Amino acid sequence: MNSPPQAELPVPTGAPASAAEAESTPGASQSLPRWFLISVAVVALLALLASALLWQKLSSIQEQLARQSADAGAQSLEARAVAKQAQELAREAAARVAVFDARLSEVSLQRTQLEELMQSLSRSRDENMVVDIESAIRLAQQQAQLTGSVEPLLAALKSADQRVVRAAQPRLTPLQRAIARDIDRIKSAAVSDTPGLLVKIDELVHLADELILANAVLTVGGTASGQRALPEVKVLWWQRVLQVLRDETRILLRVSRIEQPEAALVSPEQSFFLRENFKLKLLNARLGLLARQLDSARADLAAATLTLNKYFDASSRKTQTAAALLQQVQAQMKTLQLPRVDDTLAALTTAAAGR
Repeated sequence: MNSPPQAELPVPTGAPASAAEAESTPGASQSLPRWFLISVAVVALLALLASALLWQKLSSIQEQLARQSADAGAQSLEARAVAKQAQELAREAAARVAVFDARLSEVSLQRTQLEELMQSLSRSRDENMVVDIESAIRLAQQQAQLTGSVEPLLAALKSADQRVVRAAQPRLTPLQRAIARDIDRIKSAAVSDTPGLLVKIDELVHLADELILANAVLTVGGTASGQRALPEVKVLWWQRVLQVLRDETRILLRVSRIEQPEAALVSPEQSFFLRENFKLKLLNARLGLLARQLDSARADLAAATLTLNKYFDASSRKTQTAAALLQQVQAQMKTLQLPRVDDTLAALTTAAAGR
């Protein structure tokens, strides 16, 4: 059998060209790695040189830092030594300043003592007399304050007047006039009698035990005795019972007016301490009067008066007597202030200054 004729396939025209390129490619691929290797070697060489330079620079920087740290350590040691020396010098200077201050104070004290000695040596007879008179008057003033009497002060002023008169110095004339004024003022001043005040305070202390409290229960002894004095009358038993109940009711129940609520709350046990407290206030006033502490004595007397008016029966005769004594003592305490001799002391100061 005859086979049918086969059709001829078309041959692509670009096939030879691609074959030619395929033949030429292996040559190109063999030439590229050589240049690449050369460039890589050059780059590696440059990197090696750069790292060597950097390593050398780092080494120089480390050496420089080490030298600088060593220099800084040496400088710090030197600074510490200098600071220690400065501290020691400051301590020495402070010690020297303290010694100088002590010596300066001693020198100033010696100078003051020498000046006082020179003034005492160069003081004239009149100045010595003025100083003696001032000392005597101040001492007499203290004695008058302690004793509560003006006699020591009057005696000192009279003695000073006599000494000034005997001196016959014109510059002491103001002193003489001041002494005369003070003497007249002291003689005309009304000063209370301190012993009399002490006696009145003692009477109040003794009277404190007999004072009646505001809430004290009245005794019925007088009523019972009056009933016993009556002639016996025959009464019935129920009348006798009513009489007993009435008497007991009068004892148990008492209606009275108390101005201070605190006075009604005082128990019988507290009454003892209330009286003792009243006595202590009076005794404190007595001690203050003896010590010439007039303000303290006045305060104690005012507290005693408040206690008397608050807790004790105002209608009782003994309470009224104690209140009157307290008023007298308080009134006389106002005139216990001794007169002062300020004019004489001022004249003495002027005479001592030589003006």
